[in-house]
This record gives sequence, structure tokens and C-alpha cells, in this order.
Amino acid sequence: MEYIKPMDIEKRSMEIIESELPHDIAQENADVIKRVIHTTADFDYADNLVFSENAAKIGENALKNGAVIVTDTNMAKSGINKAALSKCGCEAVCFMADKDVAEEAVKRGVTRAVISMEKASEIKGDVIFAIGNAPTALFELKRLMESGKIKPTLIIAVPVGFVNVVEAKEEIMQCGCPYVVARGRKGGSTVAAAIVNALLYRTTRA
Repeated sequence: MEYIKPMDIEKRSMEIIESELPHDIAQENADVIKRVIHTTADFDYADNLVFSENAAKIGENALKNGAVIVTDTNMAKSGINKAALSKCGCEAVCFMADKDVAEEAVKRGVTRAVISMEKASEIKGDVIFAIGNAPTALFELKRLMESGKIKPTLIIAVPVGFVNVVEAKEEIMQCGCPYVVARGRKGGSTVAAAIVNALLYRTTRA
């Protein structure tokens, strides 16, 4: 077995991914798609990941402006590269485990994801939502946008699962907000973090 230095493993992996892509992908989205495939070893994302016009560039510019990244799981938050965040002057937050969020969710009989999105609507400036678990977060984002309470800079909509997941993603694609969506049932917190990281790495290289 050939020994590969740790620093060369990712480079070699990306070369393999590039050679095995099932078809050409848009250059403006290539970094994001390849990063997700690198994270999941799933080439379906070459087709499943869809982008609104200039979504990757919009996300990159927001990160350059010190955007706040809101996740719906602490796993996604933990997966975002802290050095790249710091270099961009950005912050990643997750409100799901906050005591006030849990208490309000019980009081109103709704999910913590709903209350978390309401809490996030109070954040000023550029906000990127990276949703990898809760379709209810996406439904709530749509409601907040329709009521004029929030205007996300970018929504990364990649929940995984079987109940309301496909429908929630499709609704985000119709809401007029820039998006990156993993159509279908696939996705997850690791995918959400991978997309954010891809955008961060593009930003820190610029």
C-alpha cells in the first residue's frame, strides 16, 4: 500500500473526484459540489445539488462581509472550519439547545427549530442559514420571509429524511431567496457544514 502524506490525501481525493464525476459541472459551483462529494463519497450530489443564480458568489460575498451562519444542529456548527471562520471575521451559531428556545417550544407546542429560526430573525446584517436536519426550520424560514420578518442572504437547504423533507426543500426553491438545495431525501448536517466550508475556503483563498 502506498503511503500518502496527510497533507496530500485531500488533494488526491479531489483529483479522484474530478476524474470520476459523471458529467461536467458548472465551474462556479464546482468547489461546493466536490466538497460535498468529498464529505459523503456520494456522486449523486453532482445532480442533487442545485443552485439559484449566483448563489455561491452571493454566499462568498456575504462571508467576506462577516456574515453570521445559523445552523439547525450543533453537529453542523461543529463541522464548520473555525480557522476559516475566524479569518473571515464570521460567526457560526446554533440556538437549538438554548434554554429559552426549549422552553418556548414546549409552551407553544412547536419544534425547537421553529423557535430557533424566530430567534435568528433578530440577527442584523448578512445571515446564511445552513439547515441540514429540520424541515420545520425551512417551513418557518419561508413563513418569516413572507411576513417580512427576515431576509436571509443565502439558505443552504439540505435536510435529510423522509417526512416533509422533499416538500420543504422545494418550497425554499420557490421563495425568491438565494439558495443551495440538495433535492430529494439526501443531505444532513455534514453536508450543510461541507457547503459552508467550501464557501469559506473560496473566500479565504481570494
